[in-house]
Amino acid sequence: MNKRKIGSLGEDMAVKFLKSRGVKILERNYQNRFGEIDIIAREDNTLLFIEVKYRKNESFGYPLEAVDFKKRQKIKNMASFFLNENHYFNMNIRFDCIGIMGSNIDWVKGAFY
Repeated sequence: MNKRKIGSLGEDMAVKFLKSRGVKILERNYQNRFGEIDIIAREDNTLLFIEVKYRKNESFGYPLEAVDFKKRQKIKNMASFFLNENHYFNMNIRFDCIGIMGSNIDWVKGAFY
């Protein structure tokens, strides 16, 4: 299976997990000139920008270790573009990460600011 297909399976797992917790999914694989955000969602009055990382096992490290400084900056830039493009002003926002190792899901709320 290629990386894109594996990533999509991880994102599918994350979406199912989030929906089961009452989170409304607004966008998947949102793209702009800065890159891509895996999931944009809403929880109560907060807009969530969620990065999903999947690993079958730990041979390539833990999933959340892959969300480094450069990746966080890219997500922040993309989020700013999304907020302006969709006229979300005065909205609470949060940057979350979901790490999936096999079938274990770890949701880190407010993973970075």
